[in-house]
Amino acid sequence: MYYGLLTSSSSLTTLLLCSFGALAAAAAAADHGDAASHNSVKQVAIIGAGAAGSSTAYHLRKYADEAGVAVNITLFEKTERIGGRTLTVDAYDDPMQPVELGASIFVNVNHILWNAAHDFNLPLIDPGPDEDTLLGVWNGDEFVFEQDSTTSWWWDVAKLVWKYGTAPYYTRNLVKETVATFLKLYEAPHFPFRSLTTRVYELGLHKITGLTGQQFLEEKGLYGMFARHLVQTATRVNYASNLAYIHGLGAMVSLAADGAKAVEGGNWQIFAHMAGYARAYVHLNTSVASIGLASRSDPSAPASKYILKTRESTNAAGTVAEAEHIEFDDVVVATPYQFSGIDHDENLLQQPIDEIPYVTLHVTLFASPFRFSPEFFKLQPGATVPTSVLTTLADDETARPGAEAAGKAGFFSATLVRTAMNPSTQRRENVYKIFSPDKVTPEFLSSLLGVRVPDTFTGPVDAETRAEFDVVEAVSWIHPTVFHPYPQKLPRVTFQDPILREGLYYTSGMESFISTMETSALSGMNVARLIMDDYLGLATKPKDDHIAAAMLPEAWEQRILQQ
Repeated sequence: MYYGLLTSSSSLTTLLLCSFGALAAAAAAADHGDAASHNSVKQVAIIGAGAAGSSTAYHLRKYADEAGVAVNITLFEKTERIGGRTLTVDAYDDPMQPVELGASIFVNVNHILWNAAHDFNLPLIDPGPDEDTLLGVWNGDEFVFEQDSTTSWWWDVAKLVWKYGTAPYYTRNLVKETVATFLKLYEAPHFPFRSLTTRVYELGLHKITGLTGQQFLEEKGLYGMFARHLVQTATRVNYASNLAYIHGLGAMVSLAADGAKAVEGGNWQIFAHMAGYARAYVHLNTSVASIGLASRSDPSAPASKYILKTRESTNAAGTVAEAEHIEFDDVVVATPYQFSGIDHDENLLQQPIDEIPYVTLHVTLFASPFRFSPEFFKLQPGATVPTSVLTTLADDETARPGAEAAGKAGFFSATLVRTAMNPSTQRRENVYKIFSPDKVTPEFLSSLLGVRVPDTFTGPVDAETRAEFDVVEAVSWIHPTVFHPYPQKLPRVTFQDPILREGLYYTSGMESFISTMETSALSGMNVARLIMDDYLGLATKPKDDHIAAAMLPEAWEQRILQQ
């Protein structure tokens, strides 16, 4: 989900994988040359080596090998790493202490990630702190819910039933039902899909995406205290949105966290291994400047080839890569187009690409020897404070979108991620992660920790605190990041098509529907299947590409036809 800097250890592994992939690709190209002419080898460009781009490469290679089709795959990535919004950073700049910045977990119903992690023999771990924790939901005035990791499951269930009645049970069933419907997208006849909108209507999911989370729960008789306290907490920590400003499917997905796991050392490794398996030519630190149509000597040729122009760039070693013009049979844009900086020929796009609003989110990782201050949360001095604090709105607050979504709490979550060894003091400290709509300031951290944090964030604390706690720094390491991790999931019933024109594909239309590592990987797998079906002559236009008028209200039908 989140952007940031690459760890040195991750960078090394990524570069090794890319090198192995390039060598394998060269060998594969040579092998193909013995059996076929160069012109019979399909050339595919994928722009963006995040979850969607890496998955496209991985699945295209699998489909090509299964079908005996010769394909050369080229990945263009403007950063120095593979993984996109999935990455780790090094606590204290120590490569032995990686911390997940974003996209921290995946779950067992995430079939693509789950299977890939096992196929690549990547070690899975239980996410979360390496100690017993107390989780609390805070509304800016008080903690409305607490859960202790040391208590038994039946006690937690008893507390939920006592406070919220049957709402948790019926909400959980609603989540399971919704997820089961979504999972049909992985299987025939719903997979692959040329039109996501068509599939959404076939599966009845437009009845969920067309409503806000609040409206959807109200329709089911489930909008009450449980929804405000806990369902809304999930939508805030996952999508920085309150229930009144996220569609119902986004709300349901926020609660689907059963069987959560993470890859030890960072989830980005799944996508690095996918790129390696694909035997792709990987161009890191390479931005694509433009996409254009190549001129054809034979106007009756079935598909136009594309010309990609790259920008001149300089890598970390100071090596200059000159701009290139490269020709491809198919191009996959696997990054949000509005942030890509790519130009295109005037008549290139036969399907326009929606420009949609994305959330601006501040993610702050920091280390400190201190725990959260009771006074900050309006508790009595010496009271036990939850180590992981999620937030919701107070009952007297009105839900707002965007920068005001956090409400009086001021942030979406402040959680203890793990403890780590400070290499300077050789003492274990707490590593925290904060999600917030605004930049975290020294004043905020001073209140949160109950000690003075200097304007530089790191430095000596006052003498009294030093004497009491025998510490040197209030904040010993900090890594702030601001980015656009996912769209604002406002209600909608139509979605971006994955095919922009013959041979030109787009994966990020999935993000307005559901935005996760898994769904980006699904979008990539779908595009890979569409490309291979086209090569095999199976890509006849399905009858359901245009939805029957009887299925849609007139206004919705018009919106779909306009797209």
